[in-house]
Amino acid sequence: MKNSTSLRMWLLPMLLCALPAASAGAGELTRGGMLSASCAGCHGPNGRSPGAIPNISGKDAEFIRTALQEFRSGKRASTVMGRHAKGYTDEEFALIADYLASRK
Repeated sequence: MKNSTSLRMWLLPMLLCALPAASAGAGELTRGGMLSASCAGCHGPNGRSPGAIPNISGKDAEFIRTALQEFRSGKRASTVMGRHAKGYTDEEFALIADYLASRK
């Protein structure tokens, strides 16, 4: 059971990396785009949520960066985001934030 959980934790982000490429069309896939692929599982392709999860596409980059840092530190309450944010550096937060802010 533990090995299958580890495999899923590794495999899911890898599979999600294909989502921005598929939705970006002919555009170049950036590192920020690849890093934001894990966001697509809940927030939708390019941060455009189809449901109740907040839409993060086109939000101000500083807002996204600050929110991610606050989720990681525990300053902002969350059920899932705190766990996700712990796996990223501030540099990666900036790349993700810049990418999502450019998706208008």
